[in-house]
Amino acid sequence: MSEPHTIAGDSRRDARKVFVRPKIRPIGAASQFVLALSVAAAIAWLAQSGGLAAAPARMLFILILAAELWLFEVIPAYAVGILVIALQILLLGNPQGGVFAEAPDDWETFVVVLGHPLIWLFFGGFVLSAAVARTGLDVSLARRLLAVFGGSPARLLFGIMAGSLTFSMFMSNTATTAMMLAITAPVVAGLLPGSPFAKALLLGVPFAANLGGMGTLIGSPPNAIAAGALIGVPGQEVGFLTWMGYGLPPAILLFGAIWAYLVFRYPMREGEKLSLPVLTESAEDAPPRWQRILTVLTLLVTVGLWMTGEWTGLPSAAVSFLPITVFTATGILRDRDVRGLPWDILLLLAGGLALGNGVRDTGLADWLVNLLPFEGLGEIGIVLVICYVTVLLSNLMSNTAAANILVPIAVVLASGFESTAVVALALCASCAMCLPISTPPNAIAFGSGRLAAGDFLTGGLLIGLLAPPVALGWMILVTGS
Repeated sequence: MSEPHTIAGDSRRDARKVFVRPKIRPIGAASQFVLALSVAAAIAWLAQSGGLAAAPARMLFILILAAELWLFEVIPAYAVGILVIALQILLLGNPQGGVFAEAPDDWETFVVVLGHPLIWLFFGGFVLSAAVARTGLDVSLARRLLAVFGGSPARLLFGIMAGSLTFSMFMSNTATTAMMLAITAPVVAGLLPGSPFAKALLLGVPFAANLGGMGTLIGSPPNAIAAGALIGVPGQEVGFLTWMGYGLPPAILLFGAIWAYLVFRYPMREGEKLSLPVLTESAEDAPPRWQRILTVLTLLVTVGLWMTGEWTGLPSAAVSFLPITVFTATGILRDRDVRGLPWDILLLLAGGLALGNGVRDTGLADWLVNLLPFEGLGEIGIVLVICYVTVLLSNLMSNTAAANILVPIAVVLASGFESTAVVALALCASCAMCLPISTPPNAIAFGSGRLAAGDFLTGGLLIGLLAPPVALGWMILVTGS
């Protein structure tokens, strides 16, 4: 079990070497930050001079500054999330300023997002994913995929991609990609240099892992942002099983399209043979049997409760405490495992929830909607445009950041059919794959050294063009709006 993880680790390091932006000298970073601050302040001042009230004008400043910092990566993405909350407390949380807060404790509304149910839902998903990796269940399942689907190149590609899609529904798509590439690395190494089918395998894993994030509420942060925006909207709330009904069919349709493309575009050469490696696991690497059994039982019960929450009445966030408690209390997850959880994603998600709440509660969303030239497009046309904008922005910046910016606007634009628009937008945020840097899975695959940047473009364009009509069409079909 140690060898695959070593390969995965090397892939991550290679990806970082290629894609980490050149380190900016402190004065350069400071200059970029000041420039972003100045642009945001100027736009907010002009808007307020044009009649925008003080509270939405200050929120506009926070929104533009956050968008700039996320887009140009002046500071880490999670740091932007923290900055959003801090600026809301500073600019909107002082009742003596008479801008937004009315009571002395109104500032607390900007920090309670850290305890939001969706934060705990994602935390539970991270803990579950860590336990599955800790006990080696992820690698064992992936190896079985190779044994079952290794009969032909098309079947093997299908099996590896199907495994990537399935795993990424319940664990990080980055971790899924690293794991699946580690398992397929010996297969790729056994192919001839320059083999087209090697590219099919290396592209199929990140593409499928990205699409898998569409399938569940915990699959990708934009899903949680969308669900959080719909809380409190009468008749529009989305539960765990409902989200699967919304997100999984479009993911499967897009999966089929990209699998067929890869099979057609990158066939095996004539005379080339597919040799599968013999993968074994040493006894010393294997975790205690009871840990695997308990992890499997906890996984099945947790996912089962998540999927039946709308019938049992158990909130998904409350169910998350089952794996959190079991894996920490039994020692399956050790101190260093807990410290290694992606806390930065939780901070980024909290900042996104705070940003969405501020845009909505200050009235900024309504003001922004009135500025958009959507006359004559109709409801479907408006949502379709927003979905394509989401795909575009998500290719250039974090899909979580893109969702943070666009979801509050979509909620106001789509009055009466909020879930249709917001869920479609969130699904499209997972479909940005045109560049090696569009998603971490793409970067990890590129780090293998056997892909060119242009290899991502055609497949990424195919998914990016198909995703908005597929996602929106499916949502209209199942919701009737």
